[in-house]
Amino acid sequence: MGVDPGSLLLHFARNGAFAPGGTELLVLERGEGPYVFDTEGRRYIDGLSSLFCCQLGYSHGAEFAAVAGEQLERLPFNTNWATATPPAIELAGKLSALAPMEDARVFFTSGGSESVEAAWKIVRQYFVTRGEPQRTKAIARDIAYHGVTLGALSLTGVERFKAPFGTPPIPTRHVANTNPFRDERDEETRCADLLAEIEQVIAEEGAETIAALFAEPIQNAGGCLVPPAGYWAGLREICDRHGILLVADEVISGMGRLGEWFGVTRYGGEPDLVTIAKGLTSAHAAMGAAIVSGRVAAPLYEDGVTLLHGITFGGHPVAAAIALKNLEIFERDGVLENVRTLEPHLRARMEELRELPIVGDVRGDGFFFATELVRDADDGRFDAEEREHLLRGFLPGRLLEAGLIARADDRGDSVVQIAPPLNCTASQLDEVVDALRETLIDAGKFVGLPEDAAALSS
Repeated sequence: MGVDPGSLLLHFARNGAFAPGGTELLVLERGEGPYVFDTEGRRYIDGLSSLFCCQLGYSHGAEFAAVAGEQLERLPFNTNWATATPPAIELAGKLSALAPMEDARVFFTSGGSESVEAAWKIVRQYFVTRGEPQRTKAIARDIAYHGVTLGALSLTGVERFKAPFGTPPIPTRHVANTNPFRDERDEETRCADLLAEIEQVIAEEGAETIAALFAEPIQNAGGCLVPPAGYWAGLREICDRHGILLVADEVISGMGRLGEWFGVTRYGGEPDLVTIAKGLTSAHAAMGAAIVSGRVAAPLYEDGVTLLHGITFGGHPVAAAIALKNLEIFERDGVLENVRTLEPHLRARMEELRELPIVGDVRGDGFFFATELVRDADDGRFDAEEREHLLRGFLPGRLLEAGLIARADDRGDSVVQIAPPLNCTASQLDEVVDALRETLIDAGKFVGLPEDAAALSS
């Protein structure tokens, strides 16, 4: 029996499906460690960190409540519109010190889409103040998701998300992403070809018209797409040569997901701007940021120049206090070290899933992995009707039956992703993978595949 969400409009959901008598709506009411519990008392391991947000799971509420309460009693709110609060200043300083660029400055937002939007507007104002207002275009990657506000949506490379809303306000060219699956080129050749395509787009558009290149260090949409060796160094060289700014969208990969404060560090990247959100507070408050190198921020400090962007709740003192506590817990509990230590274990367990006929590829880094699903021994793709039945019909309910929250997605090809809390133990990671394996075995049966890979290839 379905649970009616009443007056609540669910995000990115088929709201009509949850009417009485329809699909059962998962209603969660409490959490503990990496586990969440629904209103019926059923327990699930959150293998997705509530959409890549809850880096610390669900057992630090008292600590966060304490600092939030202290700040609420001291000063519940003030904007960053030509004023500031001590928590916002302190947090900016800490993020600047951690950032992968020199003399970084921090513009606070309330979430990921706002961070990307802010980054674009800062990029544009940088070029306007430099006397290059003609740089109005961007480059991003195919299938990449950068947010839902109209500016961020322009950068998003998923056409069906954009089509209903008219012509995007930012002219954006989308280039190939870094998915290695079904690609027979060696890594060096593939990297060179990916960079060559960007060069070609720049030549076609005119370098003098392009303001920024946006890329996630590891791309989420499409299923944890890891860059080839040398890719981020190549992006830096291209951008420097053409005067283009390089933006690392770290809304998902930042704040420990890959075992580093910023995922781009892992891949040798040196961006001009970084966007973060989600894990900045481990989702205990709504907060994000656009982090800007000192070079890019410099024109905003010139006499008479006004930064023409502002967000009412950006830098909210309660959210900033929570973010500071989050960073403190990360350091105190060795959260980054835990990801680095247990990544090989998680990778090995995920690689075991290649034995299943429905699994064509396993990829990812840190605590961020995906399986790409295939329909036959030739790594065939599921068609639209098959994806509908598998990814939106069968898998969501079967994952919950297995006690696992994970993500079935087809913004590119068909994938199932996991991103467990960063303080999970090895046994808890095993629980995630075991439940995923159980689900994928049944998914293979659902689409008519044999139960083992040997039978599939015979």
